[in-house]
This record gives sequence, C-alpha cells and structure tokens, in this order.
Amino acid sequence: MESIQIKAYAKINLGLDVLRRRSDGYHEVRMLMQTVRLFDKLTINMTQTTGITIRSNLSYLPCDENNLIYRAATLFFKETGKHCGIHITLDKHIPVAAGLAGGSSDAAATLAALNELCRTGLSLKELQTLGVRLGADVPYCLLQGAALSTGIGECLMPLPAPPPAYCLIVKPPVSVSTKYVYEHLNLNTAPHPDIDALLTALQSGSLPDLCAHLGNTLESVTIPLHPEIAAIKDKMKQAGALGALMSGSGPSVFGLFSDRQAAERSFYHFKIGEYGKQTYLTGFWNR
Repeated sequence: MESIQIKAYAKINLGLDVLRRRSDGYHEVRMLMQTVRLFDKLTINMTQTTGITIRSNLSYLPCDENNLIYRAATLFFKETGKHCGIHITLDKHIPVAAGLAGGSSDAAATLAALNELCRTGLSLKELQTLGVRLGADVPYCLLQGAALSTGIGECLMPLPAPPPAYCLIVKPPVSVSTKYVYEHLNLNTAPHPDIDALLTALQSGSLPDLCAHLGNTLESVTIPLHPEIAAIKDKMKQAGALGALMSGSGPSVFGLFSDRQAAERSFYHFKIGEYGKQTYLTGFWNR
C-alpha cells in the first residue's frame, strides 16, 4: 500500500460536566460525546525519502511540529520503530478552535491511517494509549460514535447510538482559549448537568428527553465572554430545535431538530446571516 485516504470526523458534547481540578492541573470530567457527519479528509502518500511533509487547503495552518498531524506521525514512527517518508494532504472543513475536536480528530485519523499503511497491527487500545499523549480527546476520536468519557477524557465507555436528529452547527467568528476557560471555571457556582439523566434518556431512544438534559458546565465561563453564543442557542430553539448547546469550551453551538424542514429553515437563516461562513447542517455518525 502506497497511499491511504481517511475521514476525520468532528464531535459534539451532548453533556459536559467538570467534577474537580486535579493536583496535576488537569480536570476530571464526565462527558457524553457524539460524532457528527462533519469531517476533514486526510490523504497520506508514501515518499521515497524519510520525513514528514504536510499541505493544507488552509494557508494559515502550521505544517510543522505545531500541527497535531505532524506530532501524531512523529510519535507513531518513534513508538513503532518505523522509518517512513510520508506526505499528508489535509482537506480541512471542521472549523479550527471551535470546540469540535478538529485537531484531535486529525491526529486520531493520522494514527489510524499510519497503522494501516505501515501494517503495524496496533489495536484500538494501543492506538488510544499513543493518542492520549497528544491530547485528551484523541482516544475518543479513535473510538468515535456515542461514548461516556471520564478521567481527563481518556476513559471511554461505548454507548448505543442516540435517536436520529438533524444537527445544526454554527460557529461565531470569535476565538476561545480552552486553557483560559478551565482556569477561570468556578466549580462551586457553575451549573452541573445531570449526566446520569442524559444517559437514561439516551437509553430510552427519545430525542426530546435527550435534548431536555443537554448541559455544559463550561458555558458558565464562555457565554459571559461571548454573549452571542446564548443568542445563537435562543434563535435555534425559536426555530424549532428541541435543544441547543455550546460544544466543548466553545464557541460552536449545535441545535438538534427532529423536523427536517425546521432544521433547513434555521440553517438558511444562519447561512445568509453574519455566521454564514461556518454554518453546517449535518447529523450523527456512528460506526
């Protein structure tokens, strides 16, 4: 095999609770994650000379060790003892720094693709052990689908797929620092979603029940900084979304619809407005 193409899917957090700050500076979390059909495409080609090169459709993305793809490939070769030359073409569609795990998903896809391309035969667990060294979301992005995530995000329990929904994603044109959000999170005053109720709703297969228990502790920090996030949530609900929530540390917002026409109307409303450039209508993705 000389080349491989793989999709790197985005994720949303149906529920995100932060339990405590650990002594090592990380935070214990309890999250319900779900993959959506918004993805980047990676094409990896073997080259005659050793080394890693990357080309992206976005000129402002770094193509060196500051890119998680580069770091994932470097780690893979170091740990497997392979000495290959590769060129990676990244066709990026997941918004950058959006709370959708785009970078983590690209890193996960790189590990999975190289495992196949180099015929190293690493198991999912072994790939996840590598992945957590790159970022807490990488193990989940290797697993994909619906999952309960605990620890710092690396402990995963696969869950049944949620009921089908139309998922509208809107990223406002603001930047959010995940580090800043966690550093300024007040666990005593922040709301804590009922993750157990969310899991029960997931098991029931009821989209309205699932949407009734959506929650994200990090909204308590990000929304006061960027009130447009709350405005987007409100507009989605007014347009017929059964529930709307900020994903991750933000700033992306997703709304879940059962009615296709309502979802499409809301999509076009945002698409022709100030958030048009990064508005997506998609759905859940499960293996």
